[in-house]
Amino acid sequence: MLGLLVLLLLWFSIQPLRAQPLAPEVCLSCHGVAGLDKARDGKKISLQVDGQAFARSLHAPLGCGACHSDASAVPHPPELKRVDCSACHAQAATDFSDSVHGKARENKDGDAPGCAGCHGSHDILRVKDPSSKVYPLNLPRTCGSCHGDPDLAKRHRIPVANAYQLYMDSIHGRALTRSGLLVAANCGSCHGAHRILPALDPNSSVHRSNVPATCGQCHAGVVRTFSAGIHGKAASDGNSKAPVCINCHTAHEIRRVDMEDWKVEIVRECGVCHAQSLRTYRDTFHGQVTSLGFTRIARCSDCHGAHEILPVSDPNSSVAPARIVETCRKCHPAANASFAKYDPHAEPANRTRNPLLFYSSRFMSGLLASVFVFFGLHTVLWAGRALLLRRRKAARSPEDREPPPAGESSPGEEEKQ
Repeated sequence: MLGLLVLLLLWFSIQPLRAQPLAPEVCLSCHGVAGLDKARDGKKISLQVDGQAFARSLHAPLGCGACHSDASAVPHPPELKRVDCSACHAQAATDFSDSVHGKARENKDGDAPGCAGCHGSHDILRVKDPSSKVYPLNLPRTCGSCHGDPDLAKRHRIPVANAYQLYMDSIHGRALTRSGLLVAANCGSCHGAHRILPALDPNSSVHRSNVPATCGQCHAGVVRTFSAGIHGKAASDGNSKAPVCINCHTAHEIRRVDMEDWKVEIVRECGVCHAQSLRTYRDTFHGQVTSLGFTRIARCSDCHGAHEILPVSDPNSSVAPARIVETCRKCHPAANASFAKYDPHAEPANRTRNPLLFYSSRFMSGLLASVFVFFGLHTVLWAGRALLLRRRKAARSPEDREPPPAGESSPGEEEKQ
């Protein structure tokens, strides 16, 4: 037993003494001085650290050496290694390296944010801390420091140059920043935190194939209804032309559906895919009124539904023959089966769709044309005759045009006598 203790003492005695990390107070004796900086690549970089902010930070108990391991003595080397957050945050670092931001940093893009760009450096706080830069209420402003800069967006060809401004004015942005609703979607809710991928990447949470699932994190009931509809089924089958949430609601400027501007805009949104239906709708009373900006009139969603859109052949469709009267009665309480025979997308030029309407339209068009031709020709002939009479009158001699003295008859009258 004594021999074992001796061996252990010998083993520990030959191990190199591990350098003890410097206390934060030692580091702050220099880095707490205002104005401490250095020049790098022609730019002045501040080396000052706010000691009070660091003391409140999540990393304060770890000390400076936990991140700056090569600054174990004073004076330390003039150039320290870049801080490697992956030593503790391996999964977050892996996700970040796959992200659009991580790829940009690999390509030496000086504008691309690293860990400190979002979380801060010496003032890092827990995500749940209201003062944290990535706290839900603060995250839009943090992301907006880059995604609200039009020059940066232009320089990097970011598709949505004013994403921050659009979000802040959207229903999500207003609910979060003005009403303080933490349940409202923020940037990370849709794009993710560390593994942010381009929208065209099939693995991205905002790729069109994944958008319903992303929105469904909050709007579960709506997505369930949408998935049962004709659009949702087409999208799940891989139809790239099928609309998903962002096609109708957009990505960042999502508005309340009860707002007047939305009610007018949604008709045009439907027309992006259904151009022919929009054209025939515009020919109707409903369409002409909405084109003037009035909203108390039937729009696409009032008849077809919003998310639960089904084909006419589906008995559950709001425009199926068995339910069309019920749909019309939402606005017209006295509607009956005859009333519901009205065609809201009539095509007079389509003989196959409605032969009676086709021939009636042709007859009325012909009648209208013949009336215009007849009266147009009548007007031309009348105008020609009037012009001829005026010229004849102008061609008479002055004495013929002057009236005879009182009591005398004109030569023409004498001949008649």
